[in-house]
Amino acid sequence: MMHIRNDHTIPRRVALCSVLTALAAVAGYIEILIPVNWFGIPGVKLGLANVVSLTALYLIGTFPAYLITIIRVLIIGILFGSPYSVMFSMTGGLISLTVMLILKRTGLFSMTAVSAAGGVSHNIGQYLVAYLTLNELKLYYYIPVLIIAGVVCGIATGLLGDAVCRRLKGVKDDRILKGDG
Repeated sequence: MMHIRNDHTIPRRVALCSVLTALAAVAGYIEILIPVNWFGIPGVKLGLANVVSLTALYLIGTFPAYLITIIRVLIIGILFGSPYSVMFSMTGGLISLTVMLILKRTGLFSMTAVSAAGGVSHNIGQYLVAYLTLNELKLYYYIPVLIIAGVVCGIATGLLGDAVCRRLKGVKDDRILKGDG
């Protein structure tokens, strides 16, 4: 027997994903505007847009989280970046989201711990792209810095994501989030 969804569920979820994608793009743009050079470490950012991907992963599911991440990276890359920035961001974002999904599914880790692992894996993914494109093994000295920055920024992102999820779980009509009719 085929299960037929309520007519309103799919449009609501599409609208929610669209709003979250726009929010992630705006957060990514805001980060571009904030010149951050943390202790002389180039390229380290808090990852405000990742709060949206993390929230999507926990509240509306895997596919929407990946979709939001991919579209956000493309929007920011096309408007404000370059093909290289898209390659770095896409690789880091997809590896990060995959690691977070795996850890989330175990049920053993808090959202903050999952996010910290995501921050580290994002930076390691970007390091791999740098290594492959520059073909320079000497970049290995940068790995400890990337791990520390990933943990710190991932914890901050996780705390923000947890606060957002707690607030959104309090929404009276959570049928949009769960996909129930």
